[in-house]
Amino acid sequence: MDDYPRYDLTGQVALVTGAARGLGSSIALALAHAGADVALGLRDATTARTLPAEIEAMGRRALPVQMDVTNLGQITAAIDAVTSEFGRLDILVNNAGLGPEAAAEDVTEENFDLTVAVNVKGVFFTSQAAGRVMIRQSYGRIISLSSQAGFVALPTESVYCMTKAAVAHLTKCLAVEWGQYGITVNAVAPTFIRTPGTEGALADPAFREDVLERIAGLHRVGEPMDVAGSIVFLASPAASLITGHTLLIDGGWTAR
Repeated sequence: MDDYPRYDLTGQVALVTGAARGLGSSIALALAHAGADVALGLRDATTARTLPAEIEAMGRRALPVQMDVTNLGQITAAIDAVTSEFGRLDILVNNAGLGPEAAAEDVTEENFDLTVAVNVKGVFFTSQAAGRVMIRQSYGRIISLSSQAGFVALPTESVYCMTKAAVAHLTKCLAVEWGQYGITVNAVAPTFIRTPGTEGALADPAFREDVLERIAGLHRVGEPMDVAGSIVFLASPAASLITGHTLLIDGGWTAR
């Protein structure tokens, strides 16, 4: 009989970008709960707050690293710090992202460039730096945050939608190139998730009701652990034959 599926990450090392709060911190905690030691990529390394202590309370190691993903020097230094501290890097989660809202006719060059720099350029070069380590190891798991916005049009979010569609396609490209080295590359595409970043929008009763109606299957706003659970799965041995895939975590939004 074949081995049963395993979801355990004991002995593995993960790096989560944008780990300071919201989805990033929940993903880091979920990976630690599954057994991984976790490096926390932070735009400001002083913002880790209690997260390292929470991870260490699970019996795992935590390493905050300075990592602005728009800065290639910081990306390289962060990956070097992780491999120096832990000796390897098994899992990369490209979580850092942003999306200033504006009608298409009002998008500024500054906001366009920043969104592309974080959501596309940052994902590519962080994956490249981690991929070089994983190629040497002949093993790795890369999981990036796309969005349902990469599959449907959302008003006032044209640039954000464009970048998240790019992440989904980049995922396929890297999966095809790096599969020969034992590396899987996947993405997850969440709907609206209850985080500090969406708190203001979801506080508007009309907006919240519209979101609940559009989440056609389940009619509830997602929670961070809804996303984190899928990332643990994709990082685990149970998902070893899944690569180049973007998993929609949208409660049925895109099924309509």
